[in-house]
Amino acid sequence: MAYVTLTKENIGSEHICCAFSDKKSSEGYQLKKQWLAGEFDNGYVFRRLAERAKVFIEYGPAEKAWVPVTAPNYMMVGCFWVSGKYKGKGHGKALLQEVVRAAKSQGKDGLVTVVGTKKFHFMSDTRWLLRQGFEICESVSSGFSLVSMDFKKVKNQPRFKDPVKSGTCPTKKGIVVYYSNRCPYSEYYVKEPLVETADRRNLPLKVVKLKTMEQAQSAPTPATIFSLFLDGKFVTTDISVCMDSRFDKIVGKAADTATIS
Repeated sequence: MAYVTLTKENIGSEHICCAFSDKKSSEGYQLKKQWLAGEFDNGYVFRRLAERAKVFIEYGPAEKAWVPVTAPNYMMVGCFWVSGKYKGKGHGKALLQEVVRAAKSQGKDGLVTVVGTKKFHFMSDTRWLLRQGFEICESVSSGFSLVSMDFKKVKNQPRFKDPVKSGTCPTKKGIVVYYSNRCPYSEYYVKEPLVETADRRNLPLKVVKLKTMEQAQSAPTPATIFSLFLDGKFVTTDISVCMDSRFDKIVGKAADTATIS
């Protein structure tokens, strides 16, 4: 299995798996490439299958991750995706093992990543990671869990930062979205469909674009690719909620789940 590691030298000519043929997200596609190029200096790695496919993993030092997590000397796994006909071919395990080898060679204490306590959109498969040796460090009421693969016992396990733990954001009325250019889809869906969706429902809309690592590490959500809050409460990481045809269904389902739990 041949894989490609993106660098500043080849990122101009290599694709980044997501949105490479989506004209609506062409701006976001270039912004993701710019984001990656800037993060390479922080030890960030983007590694993918040498095919025109969505098979890739992203990772880097947890201290430099755009996620509100405290995990000194851990490697943070970011986006990790194997889709379509490439599932079940061993790519997930192969990519993960490369991260394990890289982390051990750098003397890291382990790997850590954010998942949904139940499966969340744009996040890795929780159950699959647990089968690979990850364990849950912490879960919060908004439905996120922090999982780690520990190479050795350490005193201070990875933890979410305090702004995440309440499952709320400071603005308590209307729609609030936090997003970054970590994903090529976010820019378009937040700037266009979501604006129309909020306007049709007469809902106030506040968009918080996380432009720096410091802003991302202080966010009230660990899903800094995209998170939507309604009236101060976390709702979803599913970016399709921005679409008029999907908003009510997703928000209603989230409300039903909250009532049941």
